[in-house]
Amino acid sequence: MNTALITASIFAMLAGLLHVYIFVMESFLWTSRSTRETFSMGADEAEQTKEMAFNQGFYNLFLAIMSIGGAIVLWCGVTVVGVTLMTAGSASMFCAALVLLCTAPDKHSAAIKQIFFPALTLIALLVALILFA
Repeated sequence: MNTALITASIFAMLAGLLHVYIFVMESFLWTSRSTRETFSMGADEAEQTKEMAFNQGFYNLFLAIMSIGGAIVLWCGVTVVGVTLMTAGSASMFCAALVLLCTAPDKHSAAIKQIFFPALTLIALLVALILFA
């Protein structure tokens, strides 16, 4: 396995782990004080949006599973499947963060955090494609 794919898999794992954390916050800790502060909302708003956040949290979990699963499959030697899963997961994370960045300027800090690892994953995958294809 080449260096670019190793790098991509590390970034994919980090992106996945961040999305597992987001899943926990959205699906299980949504009304907690720390999560409400993270998402800049009051107790009433958190209570009113709890079901929506629970569902959204699972989207983040499934994206994490794609990215982390892709890295694991890659490390097991199934390159095409691993790269495909890492690309799908990371591109979805990247696009979702881009939507957040464009539609909620007050949440640009969260969007930058969410876009960072997926972007690095995609760049590393592109380098692997260009240099080692």
